[in-house]
Amino acid sequence: MSTLVIRTDGVELATQTFGNSTQPPLILIMGGMASMLWWPEEFCQGLAKRGRFVIRYDQRDTGLSTKYPPGQPGYTFDDAVDDVFRVLDGYGISEAHIVGFSLGGMVGQVAALKNPERVLSLTAISTSPVGVHTSGLPASGEDWMEHMSVEADWSDRADAVAYLVEDARLTASKAHSFDEAGTRAFLERDFDRSGGYLNTTNHIVLFDVGEPWQGRLNEMKVPLLVIHGTTDPVFAVEHGEVLARAVTNAKFVKIEGGGHEIHAGDWEQIIAAIDEHAGGRASAK
Repeated sequence: MSTLVIRTDGVELATQTFGNSTQPPLILIMGGMASMLWWPEEFCQGLAKRGRFVIRYDQRDTGLSTKYPPGQPGYTFDDAVDDVFRVLDGYGISEAHIVGFSLGGMVGQVAALKNPERVLSLTAISTSPVGVHTSGLPASGEDWMEHMSVEADWSDRADAVAYLVEDARLTASKAHSFDEAGTRAFLERDFDRSGGYLNTTNHIVLFDVGEPWQGRLNEMKVPLLVIHGTTDPVFAVEHGEVLARAVTNAKFVKIEGGGHEIHAGDWEQIIAAIDEHAGGRASAK
């Protein structure tokens, strides 16, 4: 693993890479309020062992990337999309495979629409279709929504970690046991590395995708793979199904019993699906 802070356009984006830079590049975009550490190192290594040059990065207001005062995000959803290409430019990469989780999957969808010539393929995990009215789809789970209605003290380590441990429990897979101790240890490490979670509340701005991207999913020409857990309480599996139906020739993989997470018990299935989807599409670096 190697690290690089990309400084461009007044922004610092902290990144890490796995594998050989001569291999086809694959960039990972994590979800809202989550640093790149939410892509586990072992998961990234698993992709690298499949012959991929894997890049993960901290989106703004997470990890070690540029942070803004709480309530004053100096960016928009489109800036988050452009940051994907800022990272690639920082490595001198012209095109790459994209994998996005949750909000990162929405960023990936617009990246594929905005600069299709730079996106070799898109894998969208546990996400929702952009620019589509989803009011007719199943709502988020009641227990999770009740939890979300209570605000944590994001500047307080103990409170923030306890809140997110409960969030992880409520969104966890139904097919695997929940590792509370491991989750707590990870969150404490992530909190300390990030210098707190207060800035991550700015990510609320990233859920405003913007009018220009409404109703345009059927224009996507980039090969799309949708991966979705069947018991996801944040975005019900129907969100993934609608996304896959909106894009010609999209592929859809269900994680039976999967929640709103990338559980270690599902890594083999997820990595194999990404590898097959991205297979044979060499990068023009």
